[in-house]
Amino acid sequence: MNKSDLIEAMAADAGVTKAAAKKALESFLGNVQGSLKKGNRVSLVGFGSWSVSKRAAREGRNPQTGKTIKIAAKKVVKFKAGSELQSSVN
Repeated sequence: MNKSDLIEAMAADAGVTKAAAKKALESFLGNVQGSLKKGNRVSLVGFGSWSVSKRAAREGRNPQTGKTIKIAAKKVVKFKAGSELQSSVN
């Protein structure tokens, strides 16, 4: 399912136009992104939670040359599925 498929499904389920569903989805995604950017955690009970963690700088290898390279530290987004989502998939 891609973004346009999700918008169509949301519009059908909620009985709203595709434009309204698109606006709602973009608002949701923007708010999640903004919250994570501030370093906050986003939790939807039963569905899951998003959080930001820091990945330390480390050394790696270039697979073509075998030369050691430095990989910079960075922040990564993590998602942990909630119990209801996990049980619905299994």
